[in-house]
Amino acid sequence: MVRTEHGFAPKSGALIKELNQIRDLKSHDMPEWDLMEFDPILDSTNVRYEQWNSIADAIALNYDKYDGFVVLHGTDTLAYSASALSFMLEGLDKPVVFTGAQIPLCELRSDGRDNIITSLMIAADGIIREVSLCFGDAILRGNRAIKYSADGMVAFTSPNYSQLADAGINIEYNHACINDYVKNSLHYDFLNVVKLKECRIAVIKVFPGIQFEIFEPIMCEALDGLVLETFGKGNIPDYDPALSRIISEASRCGTTVVVCTQCPAGTVSLGAYEAGSALVEAGAVSGGNMTTEAAITKLTYLLSKDLAKDEIRSLMQTDLRGELTT
Repeated sequence: MVRTEHGFAPKSGALIKELNQIRDLKSHDMPEWDLMEFDPILDSTNVRYEQWNSIADAIALNYDKYDGFVVLHGTDTLAYSASALSFMLEGLDKPVVFTGAQIPLCELRSDGRDNIITSLMIAADGIIREVSLCFGDAILRGNRAIKYSADGMVAFTSPNYSQLADAGINIEYNHACINDYVKNSLHYDFLNVVKLKECRIAVIKVFPGIQFEIFEPIMCEALDGLVLETFGKGNIPDYDPALSRIISEASRCGTTVVVCTQCPAGTVSLGAYEAGSALVEAGAVSGGNMTTEAAITKLTYLLSKDLAKDEIRSLMQTDLRGELTT
């Protein structure tokens, strides 16, 4: 990012100039690194599945050449991208570390310098061989992270899973959580990139007084997937039977309906309360304690594999990359 009359904007070639001014990146204690810059450079608000495919392709093309990869990315959609790549990179056995900055690298107080340095060290260590997100002193599982603050330097958190590492005076790794990924994830004998396709996915957040009929044209007209953000453990108001009818119709038409909670921390437990039992009867599946970011990108990944609808429903409730506590 560079300053412009309309605010900060990305500019090709600006990043390498800033990196060349960071003396620590030339230290003998730092790993050797190369920079690949995509064209065009985008504000992260404009990132779509095409950019996720480009990042995955770049990693696959250079997979045998490097010990690890650091992806520099804007913070607004950083958690979405880290989640997406965690599913796309089947058989990943090297570190892929996403990082960014709350204050652009061109500014005096930028947090980007330390984030980049720590990310390179994490990538070189080769201990966290999955997609992670490094920000401040926290290294988080990529598909467990959410953006917590728009203003604070502690911008990301992982409400339903412990940090993979803590970057204090020393980098302290949480080996129990790291090994959990190795133990529970689907494994492949080689790196395989699943290219994402454009999928028709909607996200609806339930709120007091919601009129479900308003969303009926969206939900019942050729949606591939729907992520429903409900109250608490998967509860919806029952003053209006329209939602269960609409979800039943959407499921009948092939839409995969995934229920997540609006609460940053906690787990969906469909049927735990009467107010949520209608979702089960209508054919919705539980997103457990997945973030909405993970649910959206996981659904996109599964839909892109052209699986049968029943298999997609089953796999949405299965832990594939450590995104879900079962």
